[in-house]
Amino acid sequence: MTSQTVKVTNEAGIHARPASLFLKTATSFKSNITVTKNDRSGNAKSLLGILSIGISKNSEIMIVAEGEDEKEAVAALVKLVESKFGEE
Repeated sequence: MTSQTVKVTNEAGIHARPASLFLKTATSFKSNITVTKNDRSGNAKSLLGILSIGISKNSEIMIVAEGEDEKEAVAALVKLVESKFGEE
């Protein structure tokens, strides 16, 4: 299992467009991937799973992956969040 915490810094947080980019990136990996904010978790390969967590600006999220490409999956998702989903 590989995990990393990252801060969401784009103005609108993770709304529909960034969530779809997050989902697209997550589904390109074989590992099971979960995203967690405080006590709420969701499947990173489910749009509803991501949006239901309510990730706003300055939220810290933990990305957890388990599987054969877990390190690459976490690294790619952290990079996507740190890039502000290309919004700024």
